[in-house]
Amino acid sequence: MVNSPSPYRGRLAPSPTGYLHLGHARTFWVAQQRTQAAHGELFLRNDDLDRARCRPEFVAAMIEDLRWFGLTWREPVITQSERLPLYRAALAQLHAGGLVYPCTCSRKDVAAAISAPHEGTPTHVAPVSDRRTGATATAPTFDDEPHYPGTCRPENLPPAERDRRATWPFPGHNWRFRVPDGETLAFTDGHFGEQRAVAGRDFGDFLVWRKDDLPSYQLASVVDDAALGITEVVRGADLIKSTFRQLLLFRALGHAAPAFYHCPLVTDDHGVRLAKRHDALSLRALREQGRTPEELRADLK
Repeated sequence: MVNSPSPYRGRLAPSPTGYLHLGHARTFWVAQQRTQAAHGELFLRNDDLDRARCRPEFVAAMIEDLRWFGLTWREPVITQSERLPLYRAALAQLHAGGLVYPCTCSRKDVAAAISAPHEGTPTHVAPVSDRRTGATATAPTFDDEPHYPGTCRPENLPPAERDRRATWPFPGHNWRFRVPDGETLAFTDGHFGEQRAVAGRDFGDFLVWRKDDLPSYQLASVVDDAALGITEVVRGADLIKSTFRQLLLFRALGHAAPAFYHCPLVTDDHGVRLAKRHDALSLRALREQGRTPEELRADLK
């Protein structure tokens, strides 16, 4: 736990799977501005649980680029790969409450998500009121995780297989959180306003633990935000649907949920949102071109 006298605690949570781009920079700058306006503290969390894609050189570049852009945070950096016991304890708590079940569906059947689901594509856009200006804004919904059909729910299994899977910890398999079908979940986003989703309709049972013995993005993020006492999560609009899953996890683990502020996404000249494959718009490339942080921040306003 991190103890702090500040009533406001925010965080930056990049994943070192490539070089940071302008979209990251704009969201992180908003996070810092909101923290400073509230006289709060900002933490840096290194989301390095994707073993296949995270690399040490990207961690070093991430920190260097953030500092160059003008971002500061409270030390030390929080590194997720060093916090696995906390995530395992949370999984055990969910299991004890009967809220998770093992899933043997293949990767082809469902999209697993260790890293934050930043590579999804928008499925629809719902117009909502922008609370800051009163104008109409749009909150994109991203198909970041396929809707799971409940294949491995215990009631859908033969009795013998159901009994076999009841053994805890049942290693070597995915673990999935069972959503309360039909429950309407809602939160008021700091930028996009009221957001609603129906569990079991708009999203299904989701992964909380991977068969390679690592937590999903959803579980690790919730555990860390609760442990750090984060009061507001500032991130991109591509994670709005993830918020509903995380609200369920905060509740299941007995934690109060933070406030959420989702930033509009930065797009390229063709209207495609930025991703780490946009090397020409990475902070590193822009710096090599002679651009300054002040110029970039002005462009992003």
